[in-house]
Amino acid sequence: MAARIFILNLGVVVVMTSMLMLSVVCTAEDNEVTQFNDRPIVGILSQELSTNRSDWKTYKSFIPASYIKYVESAGARVVPIWINKTRSYYENMMSKLNGVLFPGGSINFDAKYGFGDAGAMIYDIAKGFNDKGEYFPLWGTCQGFELLAFLGANRTDPLTNCNSGNVNLHLEFLPDYSISKMYALASKEIIQILSSEQVTVNFHRFCLTQENVTRYMGDINWRITTLNKDANGLTFISSMESRKYPFYGVQFHPEKPLFEWAPQLKTAHTSSAVKASQYYANFFVNEARKSHHSFSSSEEEKESLIYNFTPLYTGKEKKYFSEMVYLFEW
Repeated sequence: MAARIFILNLGVVVVMTSMLMLSVVCTAEDNEVTQFNDRPIVGILSQELSTNRSDWKTYKSFIPASYIKYVESAGARVVPIWINKTRSYYENMMSKLNGVLFPGGSINFDAKYGFGDAGAMIYDIAKGFNDKGEYFPLWGTCQGFELLAFLGANRTDPLTNCNSGNVNLHLEFLPDYSISKMYALASKEIIQILSSEQVTVNFHRFCLTQENVTRYMGDINWRITTLNKDANGLTFISSMESRKYPFYGVQFHPEKPLFEWAPQLKTAHTSSAVKASQYYANFFVNEARKSHHSFSSSEEEKESLIYNFTPLYTGKEKKYFSEMVYLFEW
């Protein structure tokens, strides 16, 4: 597929608005006020559904439930974001959300009106928000990581074929990982786990290399934080972040050790794997807490949440890798 291609707290004042709770924390270091949204809501982008099942013919897109639970485990709620919509739809949705997660999968980014086109609009809108001072984070997991690379390369394919399927790996940290936003506040225990234990779950046939970041994306724009090697010895990027925007990507699946149990997969479920996975969820949701977008009313918020949909248990069928999925008719 061409496109798969910190302080001493002086005081805390809680201010309630109609849909947004802000914790106002005065710090001794800079005497500035940093506001945190205690009710973050994250959007998760759906993706095209391809199936031969006759009873699924009315459904057009889906989201694996593990991503929903992953975000919820860190203290945020979730709103599904549909594909095949206009830019105004994404602008409207993102003005009410506090971040967007691009999930894993196997979609062709060049497909018209699908995951790639929707992701491109979301990426551009998020850059616009941040450029005008409205903090808005993006997170990409596996396919989502690849989408960030694709968009960071101006929709040029920066990926290369590789062999890293159904394998757990430890991360190889680059020297400046400690100054990255993704890892700067990680405990010594988390870094030790990630660097020495095989806890990151990999399921990908495409990789992003350092050479292709330099060639297509620009080293000045992206900080590479960790590397790995595939089964053939190819060195690939396993985590990275934008230097300018709060955009983060991991090539592995931190949601799987927590919520995916397919026995045919070699997913790590050790206590260390769970701790490491939870770190990433907590990190991204804490980034979302820095966004102060909100819905105009409680009613609008409630109508938008994932709670309005019922997941389907697919884990009992061996051909499915996801324990549960949400199916959508649009």
